[in-house]
Amino acid sequence: MRRTRLSDEREAELYRAVIELVLEVGYEAMTMDAVAARSRSSKATLYRQWEGKPKLVAAAMRHSRAPVAEDIDTGSLRGDLHELARTIGEGAEHDTVFMSAVGHAAHSNPDLALALREMLIDPELARLSVLLGRAVARGEVRDDAPAAEFFAHTLVGAMMARKVLEDSFADADFLIRYIDAVVLPAFGVTS
Repeated sequence: MRRTRLSDEREAELYRAVIELVLEVGYEAMTMDAVAARSRSSKATLYRQWEGKPKLVAAAMRHSRAPVAEDIDTGSLRGDLHELARTIGEGAEHDTVFMSAVGHAAHSNPDLALALREMLIDPELARLSVLLGRAVARGEVRDDAPAAEFFAHTLVGAMMARKVLEDSFADADFLIRYIDAVVLPAFGVTS
């Protein structure tokens, strides 16, 4: 992605317009024309800066939420995961609704899937790996723990499953209980 010449405020306004449109009409029906009109931008500027809808939506998603596992280091895996749960829980409703709208489209749109992977998924997976690596270095978790392969899956799965199974969002309280009952025991960590 090329560096934008827009001010931070203008860029944030544009990203809000993208998020609003995806939530209103879905990824498939959202058009660059609609984004341009809503954000009072030119379509040419949007294409010049983001090359197309997939990268623009991925950039808006990245901008609209703080990185989940960034800068979390409480000194224990339990503390780190509880802090992670609070961070995730704060945006659970918005993130779940938005990811549902965009996630479906990513299955049939390889450009969107790639943009999401490069801009959101891979960086978060790397942060989670660092978080778990610190727990290994502290001796809290074995370096060959079988659950390590599924670390991210358990966290993401809990968020999606709660909405499907209980029609509730995975708030911080739910995620903390889940971490204590499922994730930590899977790594042999007792509370």
